[in-house]
Amino acid sequence: MSERVVVDPITRIEGHLRIEAKMEGNRIDQAYSAGTMVRGIELILKGRDPRDAWAYTQRICGVCTLVHGIASVRAVENALNYKIPPNAQLIRNLMIAAQYVHDHVMHFYHLHALDWVDVVSALSADPKATSELAQTVSPSWPKSSVGYFSDTQKKLKKFVEAGQLGIFAKAYWGHPSYKLPAEANLMAVSHYLEALEWQRNVVQLHTIFGGKNPHPMFLVGGTPSPIDLNSDSAINAKRLAQVQDIINRMRSFVDQVYVPDTLAIAGFYKDWFGRGEGLGNFMSYGDLPGTDMDDASSYFIPSGVILDRDLSTVHPVDMANPEEIQEFVSHSWYDYSNGNDAGLHPWKGETNLNYQGRGGPETPYKQLDIEKGYSWMKSPRWKGKAMEVGPLARVLVLYAKGHEQTVELVNHALTTLGVDKRALFSTLGRTAARTLESKIIGDGMQGWMDQLLANIKAGDSKTFNEKLWEPSTWPKEAKGVGFMEAPRGALAHWVVIKDGVIDNYQAVVPSTWNAGPRDPAGVAGAYEAALQDNHELHDPKQPVEILRTVHSFDPCIACAVHVTDPEGEELIQVKVR
Repeated sequence: MSERVVVDPITRIEGHLRIEAKMEGNRIDQAYSAGTMVRGIELILKGRDPRDAWAYTQRICGVCTLVHGIASVRAVENALNYKIPPNAQLIRNLMIAAQYVHDHVMHFYHLHALDWVDVVSALSADPKATSELAQTVSPSWPKSSVGYFSDTQKKLKKFVEAGQLGIFAKAYWGHPSYKLPAEANLMAVSHYLEALEWQRNVVQLHTIFGGKNPHPMFLVGGTPSPIDLNSDSAINAKRLAQVQDIINRMRSFVDQVYVPDTLAIAGFYKDWFGRGEGLGNFMSYGDLPGTDMDDASSYFIPSGVILDRDLSTVHPVDMANPEEIQEFVSHSWYDYSNGNDAGLHPWKGETNLNYQGRGGPETPYKQLDIEKGYSWMKSPRWKGKAMEVGPLARVLVLYAKGHEQTVELVNHALTTLGVDKRALFSTLGRTAARTLESKIIGDGMQGWMDQLLANIKAGDSKTFNEKLWEPSTWPKEAKGVGFMEAPRGALAHWVVIKDGVIDNYQAVVPSTWNAGPRDPAGVAGAYEAALQDNHELHDPKQPVEILRTVHSFDPCIACAVHVTDPEGEELIQVKVR
């Protein structure tokens, strides 16, 4: 086997991801993406009450902290034809949207920006020139004085002089691929620190509607917090006013800091609009319904598939069709009972772990055996085609369907940066799409909030439907799919219920779609394809180029690979008091 550039672990992500790149000179010829952890949550759910599934699945991940709960309750509601009240749908929309905006801002500043921003370079910046730059980039943002940037620089200097960069450690500072002037670096570092404080406040929306964050509470049939304007313990007028204030804060930071920063930084890296295109196939399940999940025409984010970058046609997606969405394990550490080259629709899905028998190397890994299994992730496909999911896919579907705000924002960004539509499909296009989506979703929150307040004013305070709560009212067998657009992309949970308990449960998550390995035909997944597209490494020992493209997807590998021992027994008990 030829030697490869190995990045393991990929840092600034959730979970454990390994990238191996086969080089031709200084160019990536082939790339391989491996999820190196397994958890078995789908196995843990078998035999349990389906109404409890959300509490287990939501612990798949602590970053996208509510999405699995939403997908899980929707799966059970779909199986039982269980309708939820309009207020519950509006509250779920607000909680999902808040997750989007929070998650995207955190990703840009704390997980991805350091691939473009040289923190140490900020030490040489002129605070006065930085202030002038900030007032040009974000003229309405109040934190832009000379003194403010001087103070930030002093904090950063203390980190460096102490020899401990802390949150800024373990990066390739000084790498020639960094192109921002020192003043832009200082501005970005300052906004990095501001975003830390901002995110702490905006997550309060989840605690108001769901009791806590991370992992807010949910219920099959609605939402857990009752509405009573005259109660101290329910959602009252004071708490609704807090929600409105949080929405205002979210939109203000996105409009005045996040969007301008993205455009300003992207202007220095236009060459990255020609790298990392990858598959060219994009999929959105759709989400944020105006009525309910059965009415796809009411979705704020539409569903659809775009093939080969063709924005003139959006193909429909059928979650229940066994010929459309399937998972393959030909290059994964799993076995299927009827052979590993055939795909399985998730209702028929299997989770049979087989590491040693499927080519799993002895640890510590030296090099993956690509001809056999090389990941704990499966390979999902839509009609046999590999798909990219996430903010770029959603923005492209919105754009292709003529969503007025999306078209205006995208065209403005392309004009501002002086690039054409092909730039949308790139590494930097993926990052820019996440920013524009934050603007679109943040603005949409106000409409759901206004509708919730109007319902309450009209006397409708219902947030839960008691019907079908008792298993004795359920059919003997039922199956359902709960899907949503998580911040990182298309997420769905498929459940099969028999005699009141879970008979089978399969979660197909965004980072499985994007980070999965090759399929039986040898077709690469989205990460692999993107890295194979026009990537040259200046220094294989400092592969910041790999990080830029992988981070543009915002990997969440804890979601993609679900711990059990070989016998499936409990590993640990934690006493909480």
